[in-house]
Order: sequence, then C-alpha cells, then structure tokens
Amino acid sequence: MRSKLFVPGSRPELFAKAFAGEADAVSLDVEDSVPEHAKAAARIDIMAFLGSATAAETGKLVIVRVNALASAHFEADLGAFARPGVDLLNLPKVADAADVVQAADALEAAERRNGVDVPIGLLVNIESARALRAAHEIACAHPRVAGLQLGLGDLFEPLGIERGSIANVHASLFALRIAAGEGGCFVCDSAYPLLDDEAGFRAEAELARRLGFCGKSCVHPRQVAWANEVFGAAAPDLAQARRIVAAAAEAGRKGRGAFVLDGKMIDPPYLRRARELVERLDGQRGQDAAR
Repeated sequence: MRSKLFVPGSRPELFAKAFAGEADAVSLDVEDSVPEHAKAAARIDIMAFLGSATAAETGKLVIVRVNALASAHFEADLGAFARPGVDLLNLPKVADAADVVQAADALEAAERRNGVDVPIGLLVNIESARALRAAHEIACAHPRVAGLQLGLGDLFEPLGIERGSIANVHASLFALRIAAGEGGCFVCDSAYPLLDDEAGFRAEAELARRLGFCGKSCVHPRQVAWANEVFGAAAPDLAQARRIVAAAAEAGRKGRGAFVLDGKMIDPPYLRRARELVERLDGQRGQDAAR
C-alpha cells in the first residue's frame, strides 16, 4: 500500500474517479471530512457505491474511516460498513488498547449480523500523546489490528510541535514503527496537508520509507504519484534484494546459514528483509498490471 487516498464520504461524485486512479488504497471517510449534519447521507452514499460493480471489480484495498468509538455514529457506521468488499476499517481517536478491544468486539458482532465471512481488519489511528505512548499496546491489543496510521496534524498541533522540523517528525515515526514491529502489523505515514508542496511531501515520505513504513496517506490525487514513486522501491534496491535471495539459495545448498555478498555478511534478518521486499514489489507490480 504505497498510497492511500482519502475521499470525503459527502462527495459521492468523487468515488468512481478515486477508484479509477493510481492509489493502491482508497479510504472513504465519514469522520473529519464530513460535517455532522451530512454523516447519515454520506453513509448511505458510501453503502450504495460499495454495492456497485465499480467497487466490486477494483483491485484496490478498500478502507472506510468510521467515526470514533465514543461518537454517536459508531454503531451506525459498523452496521453500514461491516460488509463484504471492505478490507479495513480505519478507527480514529483511539486512546488505548481497551478502545481497540471494544471496537473489535463491536465489529465482530456487526459482521455476524451482516453475514460477513472474511473478518475485516482494523487500521488504527495514532493521533494523540496518550495513543503514541501506548502504541505498542494498541498494536498488540487484538488480532484484527492490521496496521497503525500516524496522524501528525492531530498529534502535533495541540502540543505546539513544529512539523517543519524533520527531527520532530522522525521521533514520532520511529516510535510508531517500533510499536508496529512489536505488534507485527504494518504502519502507514500521515497525510500531508500542503497540497502544492511536493518537496515537503516527498521529504516526509522518504523519511517514512527509510523507517520501514509501507506508504503514505494522500489528501489529493496529485499526491498519489509522489507516494507511489517514493514507496515503490528503486530498481537497484529490488535488484540487490533479488541477488540476496539468489545467493541465499546457493548458500543453503552448501549448508550455510550465513554468507558474504559484496563484502557484507548476510544472515537471517537481512535475508528476511530481502524476501519481503521482493514479495511486496512483485505483488504490487502484479496488481498494477491487472488494472
């Protein structure tokens, strides 16, 4: 998931266009981008679209960002979106592991009511000081936690933290990546609010990529190409990963668990990373070719 494009649930005229675009994942939103009075209508529009042939035939990851667990809309959101064809529910405003468990239990009940056979995963937003401190507990809270997503705007603005400082951004990304590693889930970078600042977007995305994030959230279609380019690892990286995998096979035939390639000792951690990279990029290219 190199790129995840947010689409306001109150803008149904954008749904099909987003699904026809280049984003790896589309996140239909009924939370922050939809005013209170329009949430019920947005829910209906999203349900109608998800039942259409356009949505059914897409190769994209389908995500719906629901309203917060404590909101008056959460149960209605689950009733609408716990349905076949939805891959992940994006859960905002999570404070701790107890919130995740409560949401997961409610989602399971909604799936039973709606006849969902394939469990829907949770993409959990980390967007407060409390949530960042408890991020490792959140990542490990429930098997449905598929990923964590950083929300730098919500995290930084109340605390007066300057986002323009790459050191500030690095500290938050690093903490979240380590937490996700403990939970065995993926981690997605925050949205970038400046739509015309390609350099700033790419700087954050490059930092996230180097820290092992899978991709970046996008709030405008023009950002999708930037994210896809940054997180679609460069050809030399993939070529080197393929060489490591091939060399490991040869070393295995000789009974060696570790080996030297280009003057570097390659043991299981490096080999696992190379295999993951080859698998991820080959899978991504297969999806792109199928579109």
